[in-house]
Amino acid sequence: MSGRLSGKHVLLTAAGAGIGRATALAFAREGAKVLATDIDSSALNSLAKEHSSIATQVLDVTHPDNIEALVRASDPFDVLFNCAGYVHAGSILDTDDAGWRRSFTINVDSMFHLCKAVLPGMLERGKGSIINMASVASSIKGVPNRFAYSATKAAVIGLTRSIAADFVARGVRCNAICPGTVKTPSLGERVRALGGDEAAHWRSFAERQPMGRLGEPEEIAALALYLASDESAFTTGAIHIVDGGWSN
Repeated sequence: MSGRLSGKHVLLTAAGAGIGRATALAFAREGAKVLATDIDSSALNSLAKEHSSIATQVLDVTHPDNIEALVRASDPFDVLFNCAGYVHAGSILDTDDAGWRRSFTINVDSMFHLCKAVLPGMLERGKGSIINMASVASSIKGVPNRFAYSATKAAVIGLTRSIAADFVARGVRCNAICPGTVKTPSLGERVRALGGDEAAHWRSFAERQPMGRLGEPEEIAALALYLASDESAFTTGAIHIVDGGWSN
């Protein structure tokens, strides 16, 4: 099928790399007009060169005023994909106030401000799809040393279901994606931060997956594409697990 997002205006965060980048390209290939945002301007410049339907803008999602200004200056959005995130490592005993606040600022507060900014335009036209990045490491599955991260992703699930319930009769859908471990540049940074034998760290991540491999960004993008399209018109408030069987 082609043109699955023809005529749709899409806003994505964290589009410079990994899942966000793969999704921006998938959306553009299916006919969407994409506004891809990130804090990394060089990554955005590279992305824009890959498809003519992708416009870019630097956006720090921790600044609500910048979010509001971007949305005010744009045509209404049909789709919002909240992909920006931060992974804090450690148990509750390893989590200080700064780490806790940063986790919620990036992973939850940003979604609150972005959803609140785009919803009026969606409601005015009686249609829209919001897709929020959650994680298997939340209320789906307890994962060691992901205390703050898991707390934020559980909050994302609650946020998603609440928006879905509030606006189900007004044409706006809201769904969440819960990936398992995906081979992204962000994961690569965490592997390098562990020190020691990087190849061994990569193997350990893969070996804990029932499929024996990590997920690929394009596999998550495929699910986001479905949720953004009219094919999922009867789907809202759903928590979609895509983790290679890790949470089974």
